[in-house]
Amino acid sequence: MADTVKNAAETPDVVQPWADLGLNPDEYARIRDILKRRPTASELAMYSVMWSEHCSYKSSKVHLRKFGELDQNTPRGPMLAGIGENAGVVDIGHGYAVTFKMESHNHPSYVEPYQGAATGVGGIVRDILAMGARPIGVMDPLRFGPIDGPDTPRVVEGIVAGVGGYGNCLGLPNIGGEVMFDRTYAGNPLVNALCVGVLKHEDLHLAHATGVGNQVILYGAATGGDGIGGVSVLASETFTEGGPTKRPSVQVGDPFMEKLLIECTLELFAEKLVVGIQDLGGGGLSCSTSELASAGDGGMRVELDRVPLRDPSLSPEEILMSESQERMMAVVEPGQVERFMEICRKWDVQATVVGEVTDDDRLVITWHGEVVVDVIPETVAADGPVYQRPYAYPAWMDRVHANDANKLPRDNSPVAITNQLLRLVAAPNLCDKSWVTRQYDRFVRGNSVLAQPEDAGMLRIDPKTNLGIALSTDCNSRMAYLNPYLGAQHALLEAYRNVAVTGAQPVAITDCLNFGSPEDPAIMWQFVEAILGLKDGCAALGLPVTGGNVSFYNQTGDTAILPTPTVGMLGVMDDVTLRIRSGFAETGDEVWLLGETREEMSGTVWADVFHNGHLGGMPPVLDFEHEQRLAAALQQAATQQTLSSAHDLADGGLAQALFESCQQGGFGVEVTLPQGAEPTVALFSESAGRVLVTVRAGASAALTALAKEHRLPLTRLGTVTAGGADATFRVAGLVDLPLSRLREAWQATLPAAMA
Repeated sequence: MADTVKNAAETPDVVQPWADLGLNPDEYARIRDILKRRPTASELAMYSVMWSEHCSYKSSKVHLRKFGELDQNTPRGPMLAGIGENAGVVDIGHGYAVTFKMESHNHPSYVEPYQGAATGVGGIVRDILAMGARPIGVMDPLRFGPIDGPDTPRVVEGIVAGVGGYGNCLGLPNIGGEVMFDRTYAGNPLVNALCVGVLKHEDLHLAHATGVGNQVILYGAATGGDGIGGVSVLASETFTEGGPTKRPSVQVGDPFMEKLLIECTLELFAEKLVVGIQDLGGGGLSCSTSELASAGDGGMRVELDRVPLRDPSLSPEEILMSESQERMMAVVEPGQVERFMEICRKWDVQATVVGEVTDDDRLVITWHGEVVVDVIPETVAADGPVYQRPYAYPAWMDRVHANDANKLPRDNSPVAITNQLLRLVAAPNLCDKSWVTRQYDRFVRGNSVLAQPEDAGMLRIDPKTNLGIALSTDCNSRMAYLNPYLGAQHALLEAYRNVAVTGAQPVAITDCLNFGSPEDPAIMWQFVEAILGLKDGCAALGLPVTGGNVSFYNQTGDTAILPTPTVGMLGVMDDVTLRIRSGFAETGDEVWLLGETREEMSGTVWADVFHNGHLGGMPPVLDFEHEQRLAAALQQAATQQTLSSAHDLADGGLAQALFESCQQGGFGVEVTLPQGAEPTVALFSESAGRVLVTVRAGASAALTALAKEHRLPLTRLGTVTAGGADATFRVAGLVDLPLSRLREAWQATLPAAMA
């Protein structure tokens, strides 16, 4: 052993800053037990990063294993890669596969909104790239504090600009997502980023270092002081009330470097020069070296002083912890190194051989000839702490359930219903979000078939066959607060339904599970219930979980965010030219409702807006068998071209779906509520399993037959009326408004708040 490791063995009593690096006493003691000595400074840095909550999943992995019990086949066939890889890979036919994943970049995005969000996009794009795929689209479910909060404009403007700026520079269309507001996200915004990529089956790459003597090449941007202890540490602690305190920890992104890195990597793949590959995201070099070596068939030796630096003053432990962006690590056969370097030079991408694969089981890292790390890589990357955090049903949930929104007073007079409709379309969580989406390029690359404000995004994969995919991200965190098991299933089924209304077949999910502190038994109970809800829901639908992300410690002081288990749903569309749009298509079309409306007002936007933020009762009931029949009917309707539009009913209920369907094409509508229906319930209930559809005038027989075949409740509501300046929104006996008045209210909210 060289001096550094030898010195660590000979000086066991040296005081080390393990607590400052996020380790607890038991974890530090375990590291010493593994090494049979105290760690060097570099080893301590490496273990602290890799054993952080963000990198090790130490509080969640015992529960995430439940997803592995699911059938790993999709409705279209077996997965090509799943949980444990950088991203899941799904066969979609014609020799194509799709890889998709969602991750969080929450805490850094509060500290430094622009760079936090931008590097969140960059990181998830590299995860997709590392699978051998070309990234082809992104999505961004976002959550912010109250729209009128003093810090909200700073956070919203920075995050939206970061998402748009990075994604637009990469030339990736942003085809969907969410923008939601709630007081619990003040100080803890959620930036969940999804990326999807496409590859041929034979192009799949995995993260492992194999082949003794193969060279380890670090390529991309130089390593700097930004991001030291960044996402790995920031995402593993609770913010205090004091506000941003860790600005130096946030990574700094360069999307133009990432674009070069993408094209360079894809050419390296095309020439089959790469044996194994790993992006450098959370955990930086600590992660890439230990994970590649752990997943391989030998060890690895790395010379840290070969790493190109932007800051030559960085110490070895800082280099290992740095989360500087736009970096990748590849394992390459010796005879292919020169060609690898030629391609990197062509794309003006810096590349350096920093090590090689060895024939032992050690990860050895040197610094100017001295060994600063000598570990078994599995102990860093795979054998971290596993906690069985205590969890318990909180007594306060009884009070929440007893506070049933169905008991709230309801005014069903025409004046009240009209005024409620005007206020609801302007509510922060229902209002026009184009202030956000206008900052994103939705159609770059020319393969966007559907994008915001459609229920799901859709991309063409193969121009010859018109094979495509649909994607949706969803979560109703208010429902998850009322019942995390059912709330997670609501997120799952809304994403499922949003893909289905386009005519696509849902095939697999990714998830991003955002919660407060796992050290709170009530929060941990929410998390465990959400996992069970998703697992049972996916089993009922026959869908696998391909991978995802857990983000804990999303709370400020004692205030935790609403539980937010966000679901990303992938669907396959055999012919994108047959997709169904969500907006009304033609004057005279008949308006119908598939599904049943029940008195289910708890967790609704109506209860929130008109009853002072009321949040109590139980979420609407769910019927998985009904949802599957509904999805099958919609796929059949797309193939047969039965429908002229289809729009999922969710937040805001029927009233919001009617308005959004009008708004997209500027059409009016005239509907009559079913006889005996209570207006408030009929218009504002958020019962699940419902879709608003239209058919061309006189073509209802095919829809009626379809509903009968699939045993779906079907109700005729009315007719699409003329568009233009005179377009009206009418509910017989209750509402008669110019569409323009509703549109003005809907469009005003977000620009006014950001001004």
